[in-house]
Amino acid sequence: MKFLQECTILIVEDQDFNIQLLHNILSRDGYTNIVCVQDSREAIERYNQSQPDLVFLDLHMPHLDGFGVLEQLQDLTHSDYVPILILTADTNPQARQCALSLGAMDFINKPFKISEVLLRTRNFLHSRQMHLQLKSKNQLLEKLVLERTRLLEEAQIEMLERLANAAEYRDQETGEHTNRVSWLSAHIARKIGMSEWQVSLLRRAATLHDIGKIAVPDKILLKPGPLTPTEFEIMQTHTKVGAHLLKNGHSHVIKMAESIALTHHEKWDGTGHPQGLKGEEIPLEGRIVALVDVFDALSHERPYKKAWSHREVVSEIKAQSGRHFDPAVVEAFLHLEAEPNFEYDLPSTCKHACA
Repeated sequence: MKFLQECTILIVEDQDFNIQLLHNILSRDGYTNIVCVQDSREAIERYNQSQPDLVFLDLHMPHLDGFGVLEQLQDLTHSDYVPILILTADTNPQARQCALSLGAMDFINKPFKISEVLLRTRNFLHSRQMHLQLKSKNQLLEKLVLERTRLLEEAQIEMLERLANAAEYRDQETGEHTNRVSWLSAHIARKIGMSEWQVSLLRRAATLHDIGKIAVPDKILLKPGPLTPTEFEIMQTHTKVGAHLLKNGHSHVIKMAESIALTHHEKWDGTGHPQGLKGEEIPLEGRIVALVDVFDALSHERPYKKAWSHREVVSEIKAQSGRHFDPAVVEAFLHLEAEPNFEYDLPSTCKHACA
């Protein structure tokens, strides 16, 4: 009973005598948090301030009657259970029906009967507390479900990242290409104005951009010389294979990763593959990773070529602005690259921490 007596009760009644009577009945039974309002025009303000567990509301008041107060309370109580008891001497069935349709729970007739007031108060406060307990349990359950879902998505993403790394280790001794691409892509995304949430998504999703290479034979992937036209066509299939591996994902990361896998070899001028998309037809995440992928490939040694100098790589990126690359992405890259503290070849642990 003590926890009920600590609940907040709001009384909206224009007659001082009735307020004093109700207050005395409730306080003598141990209720300590009683808020009283005589001017019904102040009812909503006091409701918001006190956040009551139970409302006693007079039906016939000057300025704003109980029906008007009920209409205002509908917007505040529609998503929660706050019992409203009507105080009235009106026996008109239509008035009672109207009050019930506006959200009233029950009626207490005037003049008040002490036993009736206390029983109704106790019963409705008990219902209110049961509602709050159920709401709390539901919120806890929802948090647990969300956490389990997050952990499941993390496990799925980790599995795919490991699969991407397996493909990468076939192509590179260190397997650091995916980490470098995700790190630089995130920094360019931030520089270009993407939100921190989108930057975080892109950092994770970009690691999967070459996951389709798992299906490319070693004799092509590791070939030390130029590819034949047939071999080049097979190499190009890694975009569609990667998108197929990632399709129908439910998480935002996997959906973005699918987009990147499919579009990171598209070109701004429409001469890329596999779809020949042009300009802003290419998703922004695909445009960003397209630049970073080329930048990293040119900057590092591959089985078929030596690494280019930094100056040569930057010059090539500039030359391909508006052709291979989105000019806005190139501009963001150049601004980032010109920063005095910018270092590209950082250890992967530092890159992820910085991003």
